[in-house]
Amino acid sequence: MKIAIDAMGGDFAPAAPVRGALLAHESFTDVELVLVGREDAICDALREAGADTLPAGVSIRAATEVVEIADDPATAFKKKPDSSLTVGLKMVRDGEADAFVSAGSTGALLAGATLVVKRIRGLRRAALAPTIPTAKGRAVLLDCGANAECTVEYLLQFAYLGSYYAAKVLGVTAPRVGLLNIGAEEEKGDALRKETCQKLREAGERGELNFVGNVEAKEAMLGACDVIVADGFSGNVMLKSVEGAGKMLGGQLKDMMRKNLGTKLAALLLYGELKAFKRTLDPNEVGGTALLGISKPVIKAHGSSNDVAFRNAVRQAISVARSGIAEEIARDIDKMRLERG
Repeated sequence: MKIAIDAMGGDFAPAAPVRGALLAHESFTDVELVLVGREDAICDALREAGADTLPAGVSIRAATEVVEIADDPATAFKKKPDSSLTVGLKMVRDGEADAFVSAGSTGALLAGATLVVKRIRGLRRAALAPTIPTAKGRAVLLDCGANAECTVEYLLQFAYLGSYYAAKVLGVTAPRVGLLNIGAEEEKGDALRKETCQKLREAGERGELNFVGNVEAKEAMLGACDVIVADGFSGNVMLKSVEGAGKMLGGQLKDMMRKNLGTKLAALLLYGELKAFKRTLDPNEVGGTALLGISKPVIKAHGSSNDVAFRNAVRQAISVARSGIAEEIARDIDKMRLERG
């Protein structure tokens, strides 16, 4: 298996992608890694990381341009055909790599993946699939995007995509799908949520989804479902709220454990548990988010990814590539249509 990594994407590029690739090389010895970007910058980052030569199984694919944050996401990959983002996507499209990882512009990556690698035939839109920590593990959150149109058909397709992802990649048996709403009752919410709830209920009755009904944000955080389907606004608010709550809890816990000698001794006794709790809240431990609905694996790492995050994003890419999720979605695409022929 070969994974292409955008060495020029992210806040700490190329240092973080290069160091992450070296960590991934140590962790996944049966996988080839290709660093895509400006060769001189990559070589400088390698030397800074203590690697005077490329280890066996790691190579460089030269790309002279970089998609910047100020570039128009919808056209950046076209205007910069030799950017690391565009070259990496073309490698996946042409079968030169089995997956692509980038911490660059989300909009440019989504637009490029849609038009270069292509959506699975029959899907209306690809979706990011971030996971959030809950009391029972992690849940997949799919929404229409903060500024995008949201329809019943999109939400219906996202429910299927999230269910496939949770089952095939995360290993969840019969993933529970919930529709984010202001209450659990079916009559709650606006017309979009009422109609979507009905369509998801019908899919559940056909045995195609394990739909558990409407879920409030607080119940979702307690582990009421494995897949959360939301409109773009609500989904984005929930995601950012969870991220903020995680940072707040982590900071408060750290301050509490350093308060006095007694709490410091308690922290020493609870070191293993506290470390595991910190990993649960750390987005770097997740690494990346799959673009669901794209015909081949494309992984979006968060912009502030460090080397550990890139290593884990490579792990995500390997899992998605080996899962066969794209093929299963393509095979069952008719189930996701609002109107069936």
